[in-house]
Amino acid sequence: MRALLAFAPVLMVLTSVACGASLVRLPSGPGFTAQDGAGALQQATGPCLAIRTLTAEVAVSGSADGHRVRARLTAGVSPPASARLEAVAPFGQPVFIFVATGTDATLLLPRDNRVLEHGRPDEVLDALTGVPLGAADLHDTLTGCASAPASGPLQARAFGDLWRVVAAGHDGELYLHRADANASWRLVAVIVRSSSGRPWRADYSAFQDNLPHAIRLTSVASPASGAFDLQLSLSQVEVNVPLAADAFRVKIPAGAGPITLEELRRSGPLASKTDAR
Repeated sequence: MRALLAFAPVLMVLTSVACGASLVRLPSGPGFTAQDGAGALQQATGPCLAIRTLTAEVAVSGSADGHRVRARLTAGVSPPASARLEAVAPFGQPVFIFVATGTDATLLLPRDNRVLEHGRPDEVLDALTGVPLGAADLHDTLTGCASAPASGPLQARAFGDLWRVVAAGHDGELYLHRADANASWRLVAVIVRSSSGRPWRADYSAFQDNLPHAIRLTSVASPASGAFDLQLSLSQVEVNVPLAADAFRVKIPAGAGPITLEELRRSGPLASKTDAR
């Protein structure tokens, strides 16, 4: 497996990059009960639900936790909830190696020879980057995908001919849109509430072969100290390339000392605050 998440020398390079265009205005209100909600969701997510693995190069810009962000990455994910992220500096050891399967994550900081084992993926990534995505969230976000609620009847609202809003778990919502009444439905935005209770939003655009190549991640109603607004541009996308199980494991070197989530928040790459205005 190729090196994953190749960053600049530090995880988040502080710059004056702007976030780009305004977010799409999503429909709100009660709408009307959508009888075609299940069919619209199936049409919108059928192609991405067939993805077994995805790797991609990712350009990131925006802001997170008071920092301007600009980075070049690669990422790799496998369903239902496996991810490996590796921050590679131009020279020397990686900045970090993050692997997660399900609700179990390991973070290795090779340069400090420190490790965090058996953490929750969303808590570890939140402490490291300011964005509370779990392993399943990473998979769904990069593939532009989501599935219907696991239990109970599907609840969908209609807003004219062009929008359907499907209720998801944990107070989340899936926003489906089509260009006209004869076009296919696409998943263009989701609102998710993480296990920490911090809601966030993903918007998808620039579709190629039914996959979004532009993804915007924003915090929703978060305090300024934890807000983020990141634009991800995907290239070199490869799907269904076999990834060995070892891709989602990390070899911990002898003598590696532990690091806690609180230490990671204080001493990680985002610990030094810079005004992002």
